[in-house]
Amino acid sequence: MAGNAPRNYFRNSTGYCFGSYWFLRIYIFHLVTPTLYGEHWLPLAFTLGSTLLGVVLWGTLSGSMLPLLLKKMGADPAVSSAPFVATLVDVTGLIIYFSMAFMLLKGTLL
Repeated sequence: MAGNAPRNYFRNSTGYCFGSYWFLRIYIFHLVTPTLYGEHWLPLAFTLGSTLLGVVLWGTLSGSMLPLLLKKMGADPAVSSAPFVATLVDVTGLIIYFSMAFMLLKGTLL
């Protein structure tokens, strides 16, 4: 497991980079054109940044833990192939996005 630490760190840092990028992108665009995102630009930026971080972290965890879980249950870990994990992460990523958007934007944009 120690050999996978640098790879997992890189995957998690990718989530931080994506989240920070979209937060900063909305912030800079708001500075240049304040009417582009409206008066609720900060909750929107925080929602996109935190959601991307959550989805990437969830994808990393589910992609690495699903084969281990299947092996522990006695199933073939090869069943958790890339299309299955990708579909699982995409569907749950949408659920994470809409749940976080509902929680963070309730009362402002929703």
